[in-house]
Amino acid sequence: MPEEIKQLVEEYRGGKITRREFIQKAVVLTGSLVAATTLIDTLGGTYAAQVDPKDPGLTSKDVEFKGPGGTVSGYLSEPKAGGKHPAVIVVHENGGLTDHIRDVARRLAKEGFVALAPDFLSRKGGTEKLNPQGGGLSNIRELAPEANVAEDVQAAVTYLKSLPEVGNVGLTGFCWGGQQAFNAATQVKGLKAVVVYYGRTPNPPELVEKIEAPVMAHYGGEDKPISDNAPATAEEMKKYHKSFTYKIYPGAKHAFNNDTNPDRYNADAAKEAWAKTLDFFKTNLKG
Repeated sequence: MPEEIKQLVEEYRGGKITRREFIQKAVVLTGSLVAATTLIDTLGGTYAAQVDPKDPGLTSKDVEFKGPGGTVSGYLSEPKAGGKHPAVIVVHENGGLTDHIRDVARRLAKEGFVALAPDFLSRKGGTEKLNPQGGGLSNIRELAPEANVAEDVQAAVTYLKSLPEVGNVGLTGFCWGGQQAFNAATQVKGLKAVVVYYGRTPNPPELVEKIEAPVMAHYGGEDKPISDNAPATAEEMKKYHKSFTYKIYPGAKHAFNNDTNPDRYNADAAKEAWAKTLDFFKTNLKG
């Protein structure tokens, strides 16, 4: 296999480029669309998901629900087992509703949660329209302002509570989504637990007085602009008698949980943070 194609394959397997980008570049290198699609078919999906989209123990599907800005698209994954289950809303990173975030939803579903990952770009046409090439969106804050995200999180809570199988509802978010989850917690009613992955503190910080749910936060030790503010955030939460626990993971970078990004993924930190997240949700969402 030519070196250029080997490098392209590694980029794809590492989650650095999307399926569409792979095919476009492979066509140039191989001179044939057929050869490019045949090559990608031998590699499998867009990245190695931890939970198969067709896992027989889960029901996973695209859904839509009503929000104040129009219809919100999303991805819902839940256990096939009957009875009530706690639910978790997942706020995506600045790339939108990606396969990685869908996989995170399924990971939660495998642990007994009903997981809903809304597409917070829905008001502008959705992730597929706005970010077809994948990667981060530098203008995500203009496409999905904080006020809109909080409104759509509230709509997601309402939607989940309309499902007969849903009990208490929690919220988590990653990167941009971590900040959005922390901010939404100051506005959204009905949340029972919030987990923030390397997200900035609400601005101004005194907004935390409005938070109803206990909050857990995970920070990368190398993510200094955010992690250095963690002690001040803890003091602000304490000032308003809010429950807040956090850990700074030494050597971990921003986005250390994202296993599609080999430059940032930290397996040890991700494993520990995930275990703490599951325990936190199971403790606070029971009943």
